[in-house]
Amino acid sequence: MTAPARSWWREHSELGVSALLALVGVLVLVDTVVEGGLSGGDEDDPIGPGAVPLILGVALLVLAALLTVDVLRGGHGEAEAGEDVDLDAPMDLRTVGMLAGVLIATAVLIPLLGWPIAGTLLFAGAAYALGSRTVVRDVGVAAAVSLVTWIAFDGLLGVDLPGGPLMGVLG
Repeated sequence: MTAPARSWWREHSELGVSALLALVGVLVLVDTVVEGGLSGGDEDDPIGPGAVPLILGVALLVLAALLTVDVLRGGHGEAEAGEDVDLDAPMDLRTVGMLAGVLIATAVLIPLLGWPIAGTLLFAGAAYALGSRTVVRDVGVAAAVSLVTWIAFDGLLGVDLPGGPLMGVLG
C-alpha cells in the first residue's frame, strides 16, 4: 500500500520545488506587509519601496502555481543532453572544503582588509580550489573583478562596501 504512494511522489518530485517557490513567495509577501510595504511612497517616489518585493512575491506564487499545474499534468524536468555528470561518483570533499574555507575567510577578512583585497582573495582562492594553477593570471583577473565590483557597488550604486587600506588610495 505504501509503494504506490511512494512512486507517485517520486514521479512528482518537482512539487517540492513548487512548494519551495510558494513558501519563499509567501515569506516575501508577509515580510513586505510587516515592514509596511503596502503603504505608498511620497512625492519623490510615488510607487514606494514595497513595490518590488510585492511584485517578486506575487511572481513567485504565480510560478509555483504554474509549476504545480505542469507537474500534475505530467510535465517533468529532464537532464540536459550535454550533461556528462557521473551521479555515482563520490563528492569531492577537498574542493568543497577549500571553497567553504575561502568563503569563510573572505567573510572574516572583509572588515579587516576591505572588499578589494578580500574579494581578490575570494576569486583567486575559488579559482585555485576549482583547479586553476595559473596563480599570477588568476590573481590579476580576481583583482580586476574585485575592483570593478567595488567601484560599481560603492561608487555607482551607493552601496557602501569597505575599502580597507586601499580607501585612501582609490577614493
